[in-house]
Amino acid sequence: MGRCCALAALTAGLALAAPAASHPAALPACVPSGGAPTDAPTGPPSAAAPGACRAADIPESAVPRPPAGGYQHLGATTAGEWSGVSGRFAVRDARVRSRTHDFVAARFMVKRDLGGGEVSWLEAGWAETGWAGDGRQRIYTYDTNSRAWRFYDQYPLRDGDQVWLDLRTDADGVWQAWLWWDGRWNLLTAERLRVGPAAQAEQYVELHTDSRRPAPVSVPPVTVDNVQLKPAGAAPVRYWRDDVPTITDDANPARRPDLCLTWTTHYDTWSAGSCPPGPPGGQPASA
Repeated sequence: MGRCCALAALTAGLALAAPAASHPAALPACVPSGGAPTDAPTGPPSAAAPGACRAADIPESAVPRPPAGGYQHLGATTAGEWSGVSGRFAVRDARVRSRTHDFVAARFMVKRDLGGGEVSWLEAGWAETGWAGDGRQRIYTYDTNSRAWRFYDQYPLRDGDQVWLDLRTDADGVWQAWLWWDGRWNLLTAERLRVGPAAQAEQYVELHTDSRRPAPVSVPPVTVDNVQLKPAGAAPVRYWRDDVPTITDDANPARRPDLCLTWTTHYDTWSAGSCPPGPPGGQPASA
């Protein structure tokens, strides 16, 4: 997995100012209106895309170091490297316990293993956390330059919404996270990471349970679809299908038996969350 301890990494690096984010262009500020979109993107994101704008963020800066462990990952990672990953996530109310380190996140990530236990990455998606947000689902980003969760509460989410996200880079190696909202691409963040022009890509539903107050987190199934990968260079984007060398966690014996991952189409359409009611001891669904 690309991230096993983002909460721990957060407190380790919050006080250390990272290199300033590199912006692909000077974009106007986004002024979102209304709720989550019901339309699909009309083209790829870029500074030149019609109406492209830059979002303001609210960094989270007061998360105490959590105990290790308690992570569950449902999804997949590319074995090779790509210059982008995109798709659509459903938003679900996980009813995360307040005043805990519990969280549920549905996200894309791009990453590079630097060796020596160090990983450089950028992720974007939606999350519901026990330490902030009052039980709301929130658009967020996290990167290893800032080592901070950044929330974008100007994009209100509700259970059942669907959001389109795109992580990509150009030849300059600046990685960008984009959100489709109000019929245009909203740039959430742009970071010059120690990743380069291509990286492993991840798509996961991730859960963390506070090991000091263990209790199962019930997650209504999160559907993910239209997942595409962007090759390096000028090649067109393509769906993440089973001809893409892929690493999954399907057979992990440490997975909680009450969590299910179902591949509708390897690997561009799937769902993950709590298993449907059934006989005790049922196995997680995967294909």
